[in-house]
Amino acid sequence: MKLKYLILSFLLFAGGLMQAQVRFEAKVSRENLGINERLRVDFEMNEDGDNFKPPSFEGFTVVGGPNQKISTSILNGKMEYSKTYSFYLQPKSRGKLTIGQAEIIIDDKTYKTSPVEVEITAAVDKPTDGDNTELIAEDNLHLVAEVSKSDPYLNEAITIVYKLYVSPRVSVSNWRELDSPKYSDFWSQSIDIQQLRVENGEYRGEPYRYVVLRKTILYPQKTGELNIEPLTLSIAVDVPSERRDIFGSRIYKTVNKTVAADNKKINVKALPDGKPANFTGAVGKFSFNVTTSKNELNAGESLEAKVEVRGNGNLKLFDLPALTAPSSLEMYDPERRENVNTNLNGMQGSVAETYTIVPTRKGKYPIPALSFSYFDPSTETYKNLGSEEIMINVDRGPLAGNEPSGISGVNKQKIALSGDQFRFIKLKTDLRPINSDSFLGSLGFWSALILPLAAIPLFILFGKKREERARDVKGNRIRKADKLARKYLSDAKRNLGDQKEFYLALERSMHNYLKAKLRIQTSEMSKERIDGLLRERSVDEQTTADFISLLESCEYARYTPASSDAMQHDYDKAVNVISTLDKQL
Repeated sequence: MKLKYLILSFLLFAGGLMQAQVRFEAKVSRENLGINERLRVDFEMNEDGDNFKPPSFEGFTVVGGPNQKISTSILNGKMEYSKTYSFYLQPKSRGKLTIGQAEIIIDDKTYKTSPVEVEITAAVDKPTDGDNTELIAEDNLHLVAEVSKSDPYLNEAITIVYKLYVSPRVSVSNWRELDSPKYSDFWSQSIDIQQLRVENGEYRGEPYRYVVLRKTILYPQKTGELNIEPLTLSIAVDVPSERRDIFGSRIYKTVNKTVAADNKKINVKALPDGKPANFTGAVGKFSFNVTTSKNELNAGESLEAKVEVRGNGNLKLFDLPALTAPSSLEMYDPERRENVNTNLNGMQGSVAETYTIVPTRKGKYPIPALSFSYFDPSTETYKNLGSEEIMINVDRGPLAGNEPSGISGVNKQKIALSGDQFRFIKLKTDLRPINSDSFLGSLGFWSALILPLAAIPLFILFGKKREERARDVKGNRIRKADKLARKYLSDAKRNLGDQKEFYLALERSMHNYLKAKLRIQTSEMSKERIDGLLRERSVDEQTTADFISLLESCEYARYTPASSDAMQHDYDKAVNVISTLDKQL
């Protein structure tokens, strides 16, 4: 009987958890402000309630509100409800002030918000209100550089990942790099990011969305404190403004913000003392191997000997040990081959040097053993690897004579002379003095005489064609429009094949074209504004729709992959649209 009640209680508890949870929270426009600035606080809930009671706002003067906003949306077939009470506050004194708890009754239950602390500082020179779009963009957008290790060894791999954190209150419509770090004290390699992915995370304890913009592998080349320069971006941020549409929803305004990641300092440690004599700077974890393509052959035939290092570390930044061989083995300079992939764990793969060896005499010849040493940062010790001696057996060929050791023998053969290896000196010549030719009657003389006469009809024909083209007003306008379209789209054409750079250049070129033709600013570049301006200028509906659809394609391309054919189609469509617009504006 007790078990029956226990199971029933568990099912009721689980059913309660499965029900939608009520969310009631307080949000402030900023946590630090001057005493001469205003603060906006929002009390937001996802269920409708009764008897809303705001806090007393001790330490503040209420200069606006309460303003109420209700919104309903359907996402993936599920209806979402939101109700917000907003207040504008003016602080009365400096220091840490607390906004108390607000209360609401939802389904006969009382819910309270958590207290929020804000820091009030001295008056600022340029005060801003609590709904300033520039300030909202600055407080809700953060570029962060995450370094995997702050104290690596010399030539040990570290990773720096740049993440852009965006608050749910704003959205990003475009971005571009203003300044890239140089990494002057590092060997660096960027890791390609095929597609930007939006993920959920936290920034300073608050829910944010973030995108990984860049990943770079760094191998420090100096010891001591090194500086990693910041990455600087220009970002177009869509921020809610004070204006509302006829349905009561906020109208968003685009603000251009410049954000930069912080400077990062790392302390690079020198490699410990006790380096082996054959150490050439390898840092990581490696294996070492020396192999030959064959061990038995005839004199005059060739074999390949390969010295290979495989593993994870600074594979491109050290020298392989050099192979040696007896003098009777003719050895050519090695060919270096690198099969290296770079990811967040550093360089992985192999590097090898392949020697071509040709024996000249019969006998058995040893290829001496080699040794390779490296530093393992995980154990902080040097490790030494070696290979075994390889014996080369040459079956057929001239025997090695009693020549001094270290001097290769020479297979001498008598040269048979045919009797015509030398030619007789010519006794008759056809020599002429230099500069003795007469210009009169020469090919150059007749060319200079006839070509000007033959060119007269060509000049006449060219002049007529030029006049006809000058009178062709419609054709000139079409050619001018096409030339203008290709001028604005030149950057996009150069980046065909690179999805990210192509669509950024395409969107920028279309915006620049409208700015030049309509004399509008970047902040007015919303699709609704562009549609209205083109209709005011009597642009036909199809051309306007094509222009807007191209802008939407540029936006979708940030989150979905696009083929080369799709990029070429969008480029050709942009050329036609700009050409058509230029004829109508």
